[in-house]
Amino acid sequence: MKQFLTEKIKSDYLESLKTIVSYPSVLNEGENGTPFGQSIQNVLEKMLEITRSLGFKTYIDPKGYYGYAEIGQGEELLAVLCHLDVVPAGDLSDWETPPFEATINGFSRAFFAICFKAAIRGWIHGRGVQDDKGPSLAALYAVKALMDAGVTFNKRIRFIYGTDEETLWRCMARYNELEETATLGFAPDSSFPLTYAEKGLLQIKLHGSGSQELAIEAGEAFNVVPAKASYTGNLADSLEVELKTQAFEYERTADTVTVIGVPKHSKDAAEGVNAIVRLTTGLNPLVQHSAIQFIAEVVGEVATGSRLFGEISDEPSGTLSFNISGLTINPDKSEIRIDMRIPVLADKNKLVQELSQIAEKYQLCYEEFDYLAPLYVPLDSELVSTLMAVYKEKTNDDRPAVSSGGATFARTMPNCVAFGALFPGALQTEHQANERTVIEDLYKAMDIYAETIYRLAGK
Repeated sequence: MKQFLTEKIKSDYLESLKTIVSYPSVLNEGENGTPFGQSIQNVLEKMLEITRSLGFKTYIDPKGYYGYAEIGQGEELLAVLCHLDVVPAGDLSDWETPPFEATINGFSRAFFAICFKAAIRGWIHGRGVQDDKGPSLAALYAVKALMDAGVTFNKRIRFIYGTDEETLWRCMARYNELEETATLGFAPDSSFPLTYAEKGLLQIKLHGSGSQELAIEAGEAFNVVPAKASYTGNLADSLEVELKTQAFEYERTADTVTVIGVPKHSKDAAEGVNAIVRLTTGLNPLVQHSAIQFIAEVVGEVATGSRLFGEISDEPSGTLSFNISGLTINPDKSEIRIDMRIPVLADKNKLVQELSQIAEKYQLCYEEFDYLAPLYVPLDSELVSTLMAVYKEKTNDDRPAVSSGGATFARTMPNCVAFGALFPGALQTEHQANERTVIEDLYKAMDIYAETIYRLAGK
């Protein structure tokens, strides 16, 4: 196999990643007339500017929902499905480096250039370096490496940039209403070797009554296991006793108690520690409130939903994931936000019916916030076979393709899969404080993407 990557490609890639990470592209719906926030609009425009400088033709949706960059010729369309939005940084005190400043081995961007040699063997820190700015740019510069090597393309290669992946995917809904569907494609937004099946994603809200004695606002995005959850009020002393009894980690300042969890992506909720669940477990003996009772008594710390539904699992995609991602209690209302990742063979409607019935017993009303059907592409398809062959040849790793509880843009189009960029055994830091990745791993992913796109569309 020809080696397409050069030191210049790697250097240019890092410089672009530094630039794109600097945009705090977190949802701020409707800001300045944009659909998802000014920073998201800005990073979309900047990414398209970068792609134009590399020789791509670009298009941006007039309403700002999506954009794309295209190169090549032919009737068939190879899509690389990317997203530029990120989850919030959370508590900045938990970060060792500024979340929206690409930092290499502890050096800020002021030292970026002089630290390039160290970067080859080091880490890059910043929100989005793993999910999904780093991998998206790796795929882009893989194509640039092919172009620099004189490769031409017999398919059109289109990088589609979504801006609402971390919430409701409204960007791709609009894209699919207005634009061409890909012939084949992949999303560099998961793990190697390849994800051929993705669980269904169900996000819901349970609405209930408010409270005059409780004021709680906890949780960030739907797809994050909450790392902290706080209570402020005259029950602080009693709550502290309960938390000590349970051996739950917490912090105390004056009349505020903050429960400490372990954040994870919702798809891996069972590997995290849910701060909201632990807070409600501590509060439940002290107050009478339906939302508190439901979380503490019905859900508990078992993040598989087994206390509600029994064990839900299948052979292709594994066990159900159930994450209490947010809790609001104020004088006017209560709201529990839940993220579920449903095995591909499970009956979603049956689960919804069971959950609604249980919630009703606690005077909670069910609302479906978002649903994404599962993804499945046969292992013997040409797309999967080609991608797996490249991965195995480049890594000498013969492990099989996998299923996932994650939800990637791959499921928005037929004949698309999730392909990289996280390697087996690598530290997974997406949606966490101190998001980071090994730079050499990004180069390895870029190399795999270059060979993959060469085989799928090069001549």
